[in-house]
This record gives sequence, C-alpha cells and structure tokens, in this order.
Amino acid sequence: MKHDATTDSTAPAGALARGIVPGGTFLADFLYPAPAARRVGAIIGWWERRRLPYNLIIGGTGLVTTAAVSLAMALNGESEPLMWFRAAGFWLVAANVCYALGPAAEIALEKLFGRSLLPAGPLLFRAGLTAAVGVTLAPIVFVTIAYIAMALGIGP
Repeated sequence: MKHDATTDSTAPAGALARGIVPGGTFLADFLYPAPAARRVGAIIGWWERRRLPYNLIIGGTGLVTTAAVSLAMALNGESEPLMWFRAAGFWLVAANVCYALGPAAEIALEKLFGRSLLPAGPLLFRAGLTAAVGVTLAPIVFVTIAYIAMALGIGP
C-alpha cells in the first residue's frame, strides 16, 4: 500500500506522495494522488504541497494564451499586449482564490459525511485543475473566432 507524505514519516518533508495508480508515471501520480489523512491539518498540507505545481501549470497555460492572443491582436493591427499581461496576473490571483476552495470543500465534506464518503481531495484537485486550464485557454478560442470572422469580413 502506498503512503501519503502527510502520514508517512519516511517521506522527505514537503514531498508529493506517490499516487494510487499501480506502476504510475509522474503525471498519473500527480493527477491521481493518494488522498490526505482525514484530519484538517493533513488535508490543508496535502493541498498546499500541490499549490506550486498548480500555479506553474496555470501560469504556463496563461503564457500560451497571452502569446496567442497578442499574436492575433498584432495580426489584426492592434497592440495592447500589456492589457493581457495584467489580465493574466489578475487570473492567477483569482485561480489561487478558487484553489483555496478545494481544501475548504474537502474539510466541509469530511465534517458533514465523515467516513461514509471517500476522500474527495484528489477528485476536487483534478476537477479544479481541469476547469482552471480550460478557462485559461478559452480566450484563444474566442480571439480565433473573432479573427476568422474579421478576415472573412463578417465582423465589425
């Protein structure tokens, strides 16, 4: 049985735990981690160990979106990339505020349902990460549609 770093005294301090996927890769271990021990401190620690990778993923996705939108704007004769960098900074703060809802929701579920509900942390983490990446990439879709519409003479 694999251990979570929050309960395994042999794991290095601050280490991410091995996941629950047998023979899993780093990505499988990251997306399907072993849940935290069912204590408030362990749950918060479990989430905080994943905050930096979450921020790196969202930040990298935001850079891709900013570059794509800036390119589309430059091709369209507009040049306001600074606005997109400000929006990206705002989004990173907003994503972290939403991230803080993960441990709060998991703790609330633990208090409400106790042992009758399986630990929700890994599922909440995957769902939140997926939603955040999707929202971060969404402007590329909208700007691409607008660019194509303008190129076809459909837009303003």
